[in-house]
Amino acid sequence: ASQLEMKSKEIPTIHPATQPSTLHIGDIDLPCAVLTDRTRVITESSVAKKLGRIYGGKQRKLAQSTKEGLPLPYFLYGSNLEPFVPHSLRLALNEPVVYRASGGIRRAINAVLLPEICEVWLKARENRVLQPSQERIAKNAEILMRGLAHVGITALVDEATGYQEVRDRDELHRILEAYIAKELLPWAKRFPDEFYGQMFRLRGWQYRPPSVKRPKYVGKLTNELIYEKLPKGVLEELRTQNPVTPKGYRKHKHFQFLTEEIGNPHLEKQVASVTTLMRASPSWATFQRLFSRAFGMQGEFYFEELEKQNPIP
Repeated sequence: ASQLEMKSKEIPTIHPATQPSTLHIGDIDLPCAVLTDRTRVITESSVAKKLGRIYGGKQRKLAQSTKEGLPLPYFLYGSNLEPFVPHSLRLALNEPVVYRASGGIRRAINAVLLPEICEVWLKARENRVLQPSQERIAKNAEILMRGLAHVGITALVDEATGYQEVRDRDELHRILEAYIAKELLPWAKRFPDEFYGQMFRLRGWQYRPPSVKRPKYVGKLTNELIYEKLPKGVLEELRTQNPVTPKGYRKHKHFQFLTEEIGNPHLEKQVASVTTLMRASPSWATFQRLFSRAFGMQGEFYFEELEKQNPIP
């Protein structure tokens, strides 16, 4: 027997689904799930049904042979469709996912393949090779594509299954692992004198480099200009690991908790960028505009509040 035949007879791995649900695209409902390995899937039978192709054991057998020797699901089976099925899609569909949900065992495809499947039908229609009976399937594919036009399929599945919150927590965990060091790093100068020199110039303050005494809200400005521009959640974690003491100060510098590989290089790049903007600004107002343009409007509101509390002399 060929390797392909042997493979087709292998017992597939049954994956547990952590978030089974139903995906709504316009008026179309598709059973979907997020597996434990974070793969987003849609049931094979529902794709066939929504495209308008009858699906069952007999139809599966009809789809076991193609010119390339790779079986295709019934919803893409047809000699007039084969020229429009990319080899990468054939390979992906040749390994369907089997998962366990409350309703039993389900056969599925990776959700990211849905737009490619629809595209096959649309290209075939564009090239006028479809049979009259296939035109309605192309129309259904077009409806599906319109539903996917403004939102990615992964985001749709995550929203439908409630996996969004799980994903956000896991993503934050990965970011913090990349940015926050497991051990406190020895102190090393990360903010050049020019960074504070330019800040003091624009604020109209007298700058004395040897002295570490600075206005209290210099730290607030440093957070606004630098640390808040690191990935979301990093500054909050730094504040947790480096809390303010009862005497009103932090024992360490925030950057001592950043990783050498990712955290501190990102910090240094941000410091250099902000220093360049300050150097190019003749006034604090000009710097505000340049900073907001470069990094978004988030900081402008704090700048305005700072002006009320600490006006430039």
